[in-house]
Amino acid sequence: MEYTQLGRTGLKVGRLVLGTMNFGPQTDEATSHAIMDTALDAGLNFFDTANVYGQSAGKGRTEEIIGSWFAQDPSHRDRVVLATKMYGNMTEGGPAWPNHDKLSAVNIRRAVEGSLRRLGTDRIDVYQFHHVDRLTPFEEIWQAVDVLIQQGKILYAGSSNFPGYKIAQANEAAARRGMVGLVSEQCHYNLFERRAEMEVIPAAREYGLGVIPWSPLAGGLLGGVVRRTAEGGRRAGGRTPGRLADPTVRARVAAYEDLLDRHGLDPGETALAWLLTRPGVTGPIIGPRTPEQLTSALRALELRLGEEVLTALDEIFPGPGPAPEAFAW
Repeated sequence: MEYTQLGRTGLKVGRLVLGTMNFGPQTDEATSHAIMDTALDAGLNFFDTANVYGQSAGKGRTEEIIGSWFAQDPSHRDRVVLATKMYGNMTEGGPAWPNHDKLSAVNIRRAVEGSLRRLGTDRIDVYQFHHVDRLTPFEEIWQAVDVLIQQGKILYAGSSNFPGYKIAQANEAAARRGMVGLVSEQCHYNLFERRAEMEVIPAAREYGLGVIPWSPLAGGLLGGVVRRTAEGGRRAGGRTPGRLADPTVRARVAAYEDLLDRHGLDPGETALAWLLTRPGVTGPIIGPRTPEQLTSALRALELRLGEEVLTALDEIFPGPGPAPEAFAW
């Protein structure tokens, strides 16, 4: 396993991040435990979750599954860099209470205590804000985070789905308090969706945040879906069929698959390997539903893409270019 620093911190994490969103809704507890066992045996040490994950199985269910895995072997906890997220309302059934979501100091305190209880741990290594809160000032957010760090309940803070200017605001506010600030940003980033290259990733690099792309296969779009469907394999789910109904999208995805077929490359593994070549990227989040999917993702770590392939990928999926040149002279 190859390790790297998480942004400007001294924390060492693997180049792939184990995402756990499927644990509970799509993957039962025993299989989820098997996936985490395989990941840890392979050297993956960075596990990501969120307090709302579990959805149909119940909000918080995913954290509970991770907690039960820790309970089976407490040594797992010290080998894992554990990250979770908060923002969404955790109310189950009935109306949502007004202070049970977003980033107020009240909800940050409530959310962290709930996650610690479900995860069965005394600390969260990277505590992440799942979305921006336009109404809560960063001074209040950092005051709440400072208390939690002093209490030893969290060690670092990270963001998810933040625009570039919010990354700047957050870390400037933290600097005024003498705090480290955000150390990571989880953003929507893959070959098909490259808008993060315009401002989010440059801001993250400027402030020393590790970039953790989510949806690295574009919801399955980059996993070989056109050829698999044509060969009568498992049909794509989610938004992918609707997106492929667009002739332009389908043509680009088909060109992608044809390119990789000529080079003997697997589409899903290539999409992950491409992200590993991007400046500022710590590691993409993989969300396996089965141990076999995890094994496939791990092969991306050994894949080295040549310049010919990288150039062709840019031609099929061109990026937006940097700001402000992408929208100005």
